[in-house]
Amino acid sequence: MKLDLSVAGDIVIAMQAEILAGEKAVTAAMRAAGGELKSNWRAQVTRARLGQRLANTIRSKTYPATGESFDAAALVWSNAPQIIGAHDTGPLIRSKDGFWLAIPTPAAGKGARGKALTPGEWERRRGLRLRFVYRRRGPSLLVADGRLNSRGLGVASRSKTGRGKATVPIFLLVPQVMLAKRLDLARDAERAQAAVPGLIVANWAEVKVTNLS
Repeated sequence: MKLDLSVAGDIVIAMQAEILAGEKAVTAAMRAAGGELKSNWRAQVTRARLGQRLANTIRSKTYPATGESFDAAALVWSNAPQIIGAHDTGPLIRSKDGFWLAIPTPAAGKGARGKALTPGEWERRRGLRLRFVYRRRGPSLLVADGRLNSRGLGVASRSKTGRGKATVPIFLLVPQVMLAKRLDLARDAERAQAAVPGLIVANWAEVKVTNLS
């Protein structure tokens, strides 16, 4: 018995085309996985009511920046890693100097761009001195001798007779606080990673169909 083996077409060209298809498929899959993960992380932040500004700190980038490669990779990160990380892990927060953490009450108001005020900043803004009030049960307080305005903020009293003057709690003082875990970034990252093989296969098939058509 005699067998003849022949190859139709140029096998080198065919293999090169397959390699190019694979590189395109891997790169497209990583780009899609990175973009999906970025969208999911941003959605988590907004659902947790942490604000669109913080959600927009989530960014993604695919490598290589141009062209295709079997070694393509996607990077998803936040430009505010400390804030995002804190809400992702729910850490125990203590004062740096070992004393108190000052938690502003609604009467404290907000600083520039909606940021929480420190006791020193509050005194400078309101022109009032804060007074320490120790409590055996519950958090101790920093209070101001003034009044609440129509917006519920602690301000200086305008009364010369003392009418309407009140002791307004401005800050709660606690030794430590446990930040609630409001994000689960690892869950979405694991899902994105698990989806990559399927994305590669789907994109590879799509590239080959496109080349054949």
